[in-house]
Amino acid sequence: MTTFIKHAILTHANLPPITSSPTPARTSRRPAAAATAALFASTMLEIRRPPPPAAAENWGTRSFIWEKYFSPGLSPEDAAARIRQTTEGLHDMRHMLDTMSWRYVMFYIRLKSAYLDLDLKNAMATLPENRRKDYVKVANEVVDYMTELDRYVRSPKVYESYVYYEKTLKSLDELIAFLG
Repeated sequence: MTTFIKHAILTHANLPPITSSPTPARTSRRPAAAATAALFASTMLEIRRPPPPAAAENWGTRSFIWEKYFSPGLSPEDAAARIRQTTEGLHDMRHMLDTMSWRYVMFYIRLKSAYLDLDLKNAMATLPENRRKDYVKVANEVVDYMTELDRYVRSPKVYESYVYYEKTLKSLDELIAFLG
């Protein structure tokens, strides 16, 4: 359809005839093309460069997409700190459940559970070998309870959401006690 409209405009428009005018001396476009290619290549190299170490310490200041796909792996201590921050955030989420802001609760739970999977694995390195089995048990409970909480918030079933919210908080508190 677009090509038909272009054809109709060009064939039926009263355009002045094209006359050949003397063209100036021909200049080569190769330097401009080479400069553009060099600029593009340097930009691509800049994008692929890993972030500086200071950016890895400020993991809470970037957007979800940046952290999800471009963030460097956190150290076990940073992972434990982010688990503590997630626990505090879930404790403060009570108001959203009381006002039945299901959409915000669902997004928050999904965001935090995406980080929690990686952080639980990283934080396990801080524990001694004899406590890891209990840690894995509690970490699996946290993941299961958050999955069930997400399921009931999606439905939305009020009573079940509160039950699994409380279970999630309890198991997160146990997890924080393991991390010390």
